[in-house]
Amino acid sequence: MIIRSASINRLLFCILVIVILSFAITTSALAKDKSCKQTTQAALNACKFEVQDDFWIEKGKCYNLSDPADQKACAAEANGMKAEGIGECKDQRDARKEVCEALGEAPYDPQINPADFVDPSQIGDTVPPNPYFPLIPGNTSIYEGGGETITVTVTDDTKKILGVTCAVVTDIVKMGEEVIEDTVDWFAQDTSGNVWYFGEIAQNFEDGELNNLDGSWKVGENGAKPGIVMKAAPQVGDVYRQEFLLGDAEDIAEILSLTGSATVPAAACSGDCLVTKDTSPLEPDLVENKYYTSGIGLILEVDVETGVRVELVEFIAPSE
Repeated sequence: MIIRSASINRLLFCILVIVILSFAITTSALAKDKSCKQTTQAALNACKFEVQDDFWIEKGKCYNLSDPADQKACAAEANGMKAEGIGECKDQRDARKEVCEALGEAPYDPQINPADFVDPSQIGDTVPPNPYFPLIPGNTSIYEGGGETITVTVTDDTKKILGVTCAVVTDIVKMGEEVIEDTVDWFAQDTSGNVWYFGEIAQNFEDGELNNLDGSWKVGENGAKPGIVMKAAPQVGDVYRQEFLLGDAEDIAEILSLTGSATVPAAACSGDCLVTKDTSPLEPDLVENKYYTSGIGLILEVDVETGVRVELVEFIAPSE
């Protein structure tokens, strides 16, 4: 009986150890799978601190008004700005939570191997282009909508980022004859046909002068990571990041349909358009539906809330 009791005790002890180790391993695994949630909380904290910073700067300005009535009005405006800012932070948090639900909790850390990418100069020659995002040098698309004219050109230039040779694409936005934005984008197509986004330099102009570079980012700098701007084999329901620099570049795409229809001045598709839903936690209220047709690419953007359309009015292929 004594021997049996000792054996039982040892067995129970072993079982207890196994249970504890299993719990520890499971807990550790779960902790590692909270990356998206933790990122969302970190971004919320940063946003709130930024709002507080702006608030106290405005309050400081109010203290230097000699008229009590002006000082009171200034303080009220500062409080209003603070409340609005906190509200925007929470809206961004909610949008990021939706992204976590769609993509999961794992860290977003795509591994880039230069050997997995093609030479941009060979796209359209020895390398088949992605049909919905053809990076063929010389392709030029001209869009109009919302009072703007947008000219997108796939140039012959290239830029190497993290060892990957990217195609340089220019994106010039005009309001009338005035350039209001001049952007250089960097894209790369992998050997499977996916098109990756490696960053951009966004020059924003006001009254003919450079105002800021807001929206600029580059893979490998400040934690920026590439995203897929167009999949090689998109399927309805796919959700993916098109870019990633927390707080600056967080565009998300979702494939809505492979059988969409649209007609614009320079192109049309009838039951064979790729339709996406494009969003960003940075602008939770902005939702765009984009229509792509094979061989050309993007032909139409529609602001879901306002109905404003940006349409392809001219497409110039390099042979033309």
